[in-house]
Amino acid sequence: MSDLMLTQSWIVFHFSPTTPRDRNMAAAMQIVVKALCRLSPPVSHGLHRYQRTCAALPPFGPPGHWFHSAAALRDEAAAQTAAQAIAAAARYQESPWDYLESEEYTERYGSSAVWAGYRRNHKGGIPPQKTRKTCIRGDKICGNPCPICRDPNVIIHHQNVKLLQQFISPHTGMVYDPTRTGVCMKQQKNLNKAINIARDHGLLPFQIPYVEFSGEDYSNSHDAVGSTPPRPAVTSSGAWYEWYGEIQPDENELAKVRKTYKAYLK
Repeated sequence: MSDLMLTQSWIVFHFSPTTPRDRNMAAAMQIVVKALCRLSPPVSHGLHRYQRTCAALPPFGPPGHWFHSAAALRDEAAAQTAAQAIAAAARYQESPWDYLESEEYTERYGSSAVWAGYRRNHKGGIPPQKTRKTCIRGDKICGNPCPICRDPNVIIHHQNVKLLQQFISPHTGMVYDPTRTGVCMKQQKNLNKAINIARDHGLLPFQIPYVEFSGEDYSNSHDAVGSTPPRPAVTSSGAWYEWYGEIQPDENELAKVRKTYKAYLK
């Protein structure tokens, strides 16, 4: 009788019926256990062994519990991966020029520029005449982003001189066309702006075309740049210029002015 009570208590503990259907199932199991306990001792001994094995396992829960646990583990792994990516990108936010001297940059690019070997995906054998407008639209990134958008550690800044020099021709001093580097139009605009600021601050050299000036450009002997005659002597009764006293104002315009400033005229 003690074995029967132990088995019934085990069923109630592990199944913990909460709905009418579960309660009916537990009642049916109790009836089956009562019948088994009346059988021969070997069958009862096997049942007790099964009970001791199941007692070491955790109690049964609803089926959705395991799915929720797996989803929670996946979300936690994704959150950890995103946090690691954000932490890696935040290392070079304050000093982006340190990335070009790091071992991470050397392992990925070596001694080449960031745009070396880049090829944009396009239909057909003829590449497009212009690069895409932008690679990142909100939270969505295109399939093959440009050399700057694909690496979050490559940050455009006017003090990041080594990065800016990769987009300037050493022979002509002109900025490479985006069709050659594959940079999107948005990043190309940021590049041009950063290069101009770096040149204004003296961080990048720029070439001024040489122009030969002749002496005629600075002489004042020709008519266009002649000496200005001195103004005539001014007397108390005369005007500054002789032609000024000969000008007669229009009567209609004079009447309008007098009407407008009637309150101020005495």
